[in-house]
Amino acid sequence: MKGGVSDEVTLSAYITAAFLEINASVDDPVVTKSLSCLKESISDLSNTYTTALLAYVFTLAGDMETRAHLLNHLDTVGIQNGGFLHWSQTASETSASLSVEISSYVLLAKLSASPTTEDLGYAAGIVRWLAGQQNHYGGFSSTQDTVVALQALALYSALVFSPGGSSTVTVQSPSDTLTFDVNQNNKLLYQEKLLQDVTGKFSLEVKGTACAAMQISQHYNIPTPTDATTLSVNVRTEFDCAIKNTKLTLILQSRFSGKETSTNMVILDIKMLSGFVPDQESLKRLKGAVLVDRVEQKEDHVLVYIQELPKDIPINHSLDLRLEIPVQNMKPAVVKIYDYYQPSDQAETEYTHPCVSA
Repeated sequence: MKGGVSDEVTLSAYITAAFLEINASVDDPVVTKSLSCLKESISDLSNTYTTALLAYVFTLAGDMETRAHLLNHLDTVGIQNGGFLHWSQTASETSASLSVEISSYVLLAKLSASPTTEDLGYAAGIVRWLAGQQNHYGGFSSTQDTVVALQALALYSALVFSPGGSSTVTVQSPSDTLTFDVNQNNKLLYQEKLLQDVTGKFSLEVKGTACAAMQISQHYNIPTPTDATTLSVNVRTEFDCAIKNTKLTLILQSRFSGKETSTNMVILDIKMLSGFVPDQESLKRLKGAVLVDRVEQKEDHVLVYIQELPKDIPINHSLDLRLEIPVQNMKPAVVKIYDYYQPSDQAETEYTHPCVSA
């Protein structure tokens, strides 16, 4: 759970925040020394992710002077669009994953120190933007940004919660009217209704005094995007078709060609060919391979967590598969590679048994 940056400052900030969230005293020697080290790093505020994380840490520590300094800087780099407010790591950020995490830390910093009415108004703009990034299941792009965002949204919800009041939400479609009643008996209950119209104008009206969050989700299928990606993976298979052999070897080559010197954590998702399972000894060797952080086996997939991929240097890994059940008319399987924190940066390729004719 290293977020958008992997260095000693952010790691120290995560650990310090964990201590402070369980009400550790700022006079504890470990916390005191950590805060001192973190304060020394504040001279450089060029990294928005680190700045937002430190703002939250010093809010928890009760250091209002340092907190104000960090939040004042964040105010100058915030991205405001109408009633929406958020932050990005870079001006050319293409994925919302890091932006969600950064904006959530700013929200936590704003709300974790006896917020005023002005603070709650400021926070509302961040909440509006975060709500717009949620998928229809309520989560976000990755585990990390979902954890931080839900923590921030839960804190905001607790602060603006009102035990009384009720509201009626009316959704008008071209051919139908849907009504949601939000009252004291059901205000914590999730409500969902299906809109019959796909196209046309829709209107939303709310009457009452209770606060409610509304989301509209549209589901549709599209062809696989052909967007440019900085990641690639090639698979070569080794198998002696002349002899009776049950072992198939995959040689996987992963490459990063982006602008940065290296990637974030990268996931290599290897789907098994029908009838094949990963060889357990080979899995053990893969766990100790270069740059591999851990390996997981989930049903007919093997997930390889690669710490990072250096720029323009191909990284090779191998995995042996063992034939468990003979299968006729075997179809190709897919190997997918993607950035853990920016899942939109991905690529995939197919492989098949070398003895199976097309």
